[in-house]
Amino acid sequence: MQAVLLAAGEGTRMRPLTASTPKPMLPVADRPLVAHTADAAVDGGVDELVLVVGYEAADVRAYFGSEYRGVPVEYAVQDEQLGTAHAVACAREHLDGPFAVLNGDDLYHQGSVAALLDAGREGPAICTYRADNPENYGVVQVEDGAVTDIVEKPKNPSTNLVNVGAYVFPAEARDWLDVPKSERGEHEITDVLARVIEKRRVEPVTVERWLGCGRPWELLEANEWKLGELDRDIDGDVHPSADLRGSVVVEDGATVDAGVVVEGPALVRSGAKLGPNAYVRGATLLGENTHVGNGVEIKNSVVMRDSAVPHLSYVGDSVLGTDVNFGAGTQVANLRHDGADVRFTVKGERVSTGRRKFGVVAGPGVKTGINTSLSPGLCLSAGATTTPGESVTRDR
Repeated sequence: MQAVLLAAGEGTRMRPLTASTPKPMLPVADRPLVAHTADAAVDGGVDELVLVVGYEAADVRAYFGSEYRGVPVEYAVQDEQLGTAHAVACAREHLDGPFAVLNGDDLYHQGSVAALLDAGREGPAICTYRADNPENYGVVQVEDGAVTDIVEKPKNPSTNLVNVGAYVFPAEARDWLDVPKSERGEHEITDVLARVIEKRRVEPVTVERWLGCGRPWELLEANEWKLGELDRDIDGDVHPSADLRGSVVVEDGATVDAGVVVEGPALVRSGAKLGPNAYVRGATLLGENTHVGNGVEIKNSVVMRDSAVPHLSYVGDSVLGTDVNFGAGTQVANLRHDGADVRFTVKGERVSTGRRKFGVVAGPGVKTGINTSLSPGLCLSAGATTTPGESVTRDR
């Protein structure tokens, strides 16, 4: 069994975090997002990984190389993102039998991919999930234990069973990938699936937990999930007066200084420097070579590699990209006065995050002046700056 991992997209809904990093390579706990799916496929017994790459492909190649955890890795290039069927078609030359297709920007419950692959060894299969809002997804119709149809975003769904972008196709589907464009102007893998349903019995495999990670607050949710699965492990240099509570991981090469309090789940990656007198709580990831300094509080946030919050600042429920620097006294507001869900700009439209608490998303290279105040749901584009003492209430 081969597994095709779709990792070519830029992730425009994830901007500004994807200004220089492809969405599948954004960090979720101790590895990139797509690596969680790759690990699930390897654990499920695949013989080969085929990664479809495009935007910033070098990042993906550098991480996976030619072999990943003992499994050979091949690459297919999708120069222009024309849909999921088109992406798999770009990998056609590598396919020589039944094959799985997995979204590189989704997270699946432990064992779900293995269950899909087990079912797929007997015939075509698809992962499904019981969603609270099925009208936002492709709804899967099942009769007599087999998939009979998928209806995209129906106004009145007949079931809450939705498609989560994980499939096993029969070998002959290699020749069925050249489907016409859909109404969205893309070549859709679900149109390939429709032909498989006509020809073969397709087994539904229901997953217990799933997350489509397409927008910044979903990256926060992905880290909340995966950080919550970590076991306590202290390998770095920790000062005797530091107080590490619960499931905290401090990697080798990280430094935790005097007076620091960390309440897990939290991950302090190699090269990170924390403290003195800093407070980290909630599900927080401090990436490689980050610096969180004196009197800083970080709550339920992702701070990506090479970023710094050095002095007397508060960052809550936020995502900071690479090479960000917050000046002393920068304060992030993460709660609206009216208690409503915080809204965020996605592709030019303000949408609800579904979260009562959500702070800011700072793209690569953002720098704030001292004593900057940042409003909830704020987007700071790559390279954006603020001036000392400024109160920022609109995206920049």
